[in-house]
Amino acid sequence: MRIGPYQLENNLILAPMAGISDRPFRELCKQFGAGLAVSEMVASNPALRQHKRTLLKADHSGETGIRSVQILGTDPQLMAEAAKLNVQRGAQIIDINMGCPAKKVCSVAAGSALMRDEALVKRILDAVVNAVDIPVTLKIRTGWDLHNRNAVEIAQIAENAGIAALTIHGRTRACKFEGQAEHETVKNVKQSINIPVIANGDIDSPEQAQFVLHSTGADAIMIGRGAQGNPWLFSQISHFINHGEHLEKPTITNIHNIIITHLDKLYSFYGNTSGVRIARKHIAWYFKHLESVTQDTKSNINQAQCPSQQIALINSAFNHLTTDRAA
Repeated sequence: MRIGPYQLENNLILAPMAGISDRPFRELCKQFGAGLAVSEMVASNPALRQHKRTLLKADHSGETGIRSVQILGTDPQLMAEAAKLNVQRGAQIIDINMGCPAKKVCSVAAGSALMRDEALVKRILDAVVNAVDIPVTLKIRTGWDLHNRNAVEIAQIAENAGIAALTIHGRTRACKFEGQAEHETVKNVKQSINIPVIANGDIDSPEQAQFVLHSTGADAIMIGRGAQGNPWLFSQISHFINHGEHLEKPTITNIHNIIITHLDKLYSFYGNTSGVRIARKHIAWYFKHLESVTQDTKSNINQAQCPSQQIALINSAFNHLTTDRAA
């Protein structure tokens, strides 16, 4: 799949997830076969441009592969300025967020709330595309609610504005993340435009990935929550699609090593205090895929205050898992 001048290694993409798709997680997913990993959304608000958290989101130091940065906002001029700033900071693709259903985002008419105002959508897309010399992509939902699915109309506006690729999450804004994603709308959009279309929503297994690709005709798939605590999902999907068979799951020892490597990168990226805190949610997601981890063990790990304590507790948990498996 190609986005502007960039040829992706494959058609598997890590979704931009607030508080999750940081540089350590993007790098990890790329190692397991993600052809592209989009950054967390960066607000276009000028007051936040030098905020520590914003600067971390825009940190691409040593990052491999194509650097795609997602921006969020409602003002066309501010969005254009945000796009230019992120290009200066190393972005090679700018992605526009019109898909986030979070209340704090939609309450200011940003994210998926923008889909209610097609005229404003056009002004934002025109402003951003004209502001930068790199590809601009767009992420949307199927519509505002079940009675107002306007993804096809938005897609056509996007293509006419010069958007290089379009991602569609198979839910409306009103659906949030509830129920099952539907991909019929993705199919309809794919048939109505000529730019690459990326399908997103509930893709959490090799079989589901193949089904979505075949049923929608999409050029690529984007994986979000399915990769949480499960970054090897990308290699499993790739193997299944290319060879028609399942790749063996990582061993307990493999998973242990992956977690430790991931946590070390979090500590280095955020510092020890924030790194330990941010690591907790990732540890919880990894442990969801493991049997026999007790609630007491999880609680103890959550209470760890420094890297050495957190690592020691994880090592202890895996020692018990390995012993139980051997027995």
